[in-house]
Amino acid sequence: MIQKYDKRNDNIKVLINGKLYDRSNAKISVFDSLVQGGDGVWEGLRVYDGNIFALEKHINRLLESAKSLMFENIPSKKTIISSIMKTLNANEMFTDVHIRLTLSRGEKITSGMNPKLNQYGCTLIILAEWKPPIYLNRNLKLITSSIRRNTPLFLDSKIHHNNLLNNILAKIEANNYGVDDSIMLDLNGFISETNSTNIFMIKNNIIYTPTSKFCLPGITRDLIISICKSNNISIIEKDISISELYNADQVFTTGTMGEIATVVEVDNRKVKNSNFDMIKNLKLLFNKLKTKEKLLTKIISKS
Repeated sequence: MIQKYDKRNDNIKVLINGKLYDRSNAKISVFDSLVQGGDGVWEGLRVYDGNIFALEKHINRLLESAKSLMFENIPSKKTIISSIMKTLNANEMFTDVHIRLTLSRGEKITSGMNPKLNQYGCTLIILAEWKPPIYLNRNLKLITSSIRRNTPLFLDSKIHHNNLLNNILAKIEANNYGVDDSIMLDLNGFISETNSTNIFMIKNNIIYTPTSKFCLPGITRDLIISICKSNNISIIEKDISISELYNADQVFTTGTMGEIATVVEVDNRKVKNSNFDMIKNLKLLFNKLKTKEKLLTKIISKS
């Protein structure tokens, strides 16, 4: 499935290090670490009805990822929030918006891998687009990828980094098979996540999701777990085999880009989905959460 393109995005303004550029002129240096080695961290955020959802959670994770990678001269939380507000106001974007927030190690004095070559500070990019949840009103078909999820023995999955080749290779397989996404297994053969989302299954009215040992513990995933615990819905984090997923009553994915999406097929096996009541209920509870004041940051309009 290819995301639908909104023509309004033809004329957006993108913020790079505090300055706004027309889409066609929004460029970074060939010496930037993102170009040199995918050396950056990122977050995806959503805007609903004049508010940014879970902003603090996303920025905290961005800054933690940057610290883990030993970035220097990291912009403050205040600077990042101000930059987001500036971008949204410049584009007059206040709902149905997805924000791609990227922070690289910055520009190098010359081409090379060594972070000591980065002597200009980080590069902050705010890319906001009109983009409703990409799986809105549609169901997903998945395959199991031959590409295994990176193990934390080599690269900590809790770092939300820009080097996405592991995920991209799995997505290519999904494209080749004509399905939406690929399920990625960990090195032990258990389900980790899909190439772009976390995954859940329901069996006998109990919700299961893989542990966070190998997957990125997504913010939407964490919110769903919290919703379940707050509403006396049984939820268990455990190792899940692909066979267990084949025989689940219901399967769904979660992520900022697509929110909650129902899965109807895995490896050409139909998911039972005898009723969608639990998933429907979770979607209703999640939509209520999107109106909770403690998770919302109001977009401050320019005077």
